[in-house]
Amino acid sequence: MRTSRNARHTLFAPFLTVVSAALLLTGCGSGSDGAAGSGAAGVAAGSDAVPTTDVVSGIRKDEAAAALLPAGTGRLTVAVSVGGTPPSTTYLADGKTLTGQDVDLTKAVGKVLGIELSVEQASFEAILPALDSGKYDFGASNFGVTDERRRTIDFVTYINDGQGFAVRDDSKLSKVTDLRQLCGLNVATGAGTTFEATLEENKHVCTDAGKKAYAVQTYSEPGAIWSSLQQGRSDIVMSTINGLRYAVAHQSGVRFLNEYHRLDVGFAFKKGSKLAPAFQAAVNRLIADGTYDKILKKWGTTGSAITRSQISPPESKE
Repeated sequence: MRTSRNARHTLFAPFLTVVSAALLLTGCGSGSDGAAGSGAAGVAAGSDAVPTTDVVSGIRKDEAAAALLPAGTGRLTVAVSVGGTPPSTTYLADGKTLTGQDVDLTKAVGKVLGIELSVEQASFEAILPALDSGKYDFGASNFGVTDERRRTIDFVTYINDGQGFAVRDDSKLSKVTDLRQLCGLNVATGAGTTFEATLEENKHVCTDAGKKAYAVQTYSEPGAIWSSLQQGRSDIVMSTINGLRYAVAHQSGVRFLNEYHRLDVGFAFKKGSKLAPAFQAAVNRLIADGTYDKILKKWGTTGSAITRSQISPPESKE
């Protein structure tokens, strides 16, 4: 779902830009880890436009939240994975300016805390393992909060997204409520994601029922996921609720099937990070002053709003 394999460095000040030229994304795809919403505000279905409303530049530093940072914190390194389509992190038409819901929320938190954010791009699956080594201070790539991840990672939640499905218009599937409905099918999803983990861990439900197991097809390129579905090499896509809704609204021949499992999504830190309380306070400040709502309206994800940020809550069972 996230594609950039080579780390690249830049700053969130005042905008996210990539110092080297980047490939423009031409295929619609889902983010890896976003939630309900039918498309970005002001963007019509079938349009490839990306929302450009500035919803963060006017944010002021909150001294109370900033006081929670470890002494001497002035700049933090954040790892992001680029390669999805809105609301996930992608590029504007110039091919170098990063945008997306995670981008806006990360920039907004940085402003509340009065810090600079140095950005490094990495593949989605490489970010979480690198946090413990100190390579990055935190990750901001729509990471779902799971009990498995909480063993080694701390999270500060900022949205409630989850897992869902999409199919071609000619599919006979109408809703997936049990993974046994996928038996014998080819399921496309992003590499290193909660979707891949869910599918791999539950393959046995088919063989336990005496049925042919479904095949898990993983891709790092979101465009490849949708090409696989459109061309019939895959029967169904499992990805984020928000990403799927956006993707099907911006391409023909596919439809959103249903939500399967909700997950809180958050900034990711190494276990025991002293940064988490400050980030939690910053997110709660954004919720209280209305900036949070503006960001979600921009990206069409108000159905995923949370009322308060939490630090590493238990995995949602919805």
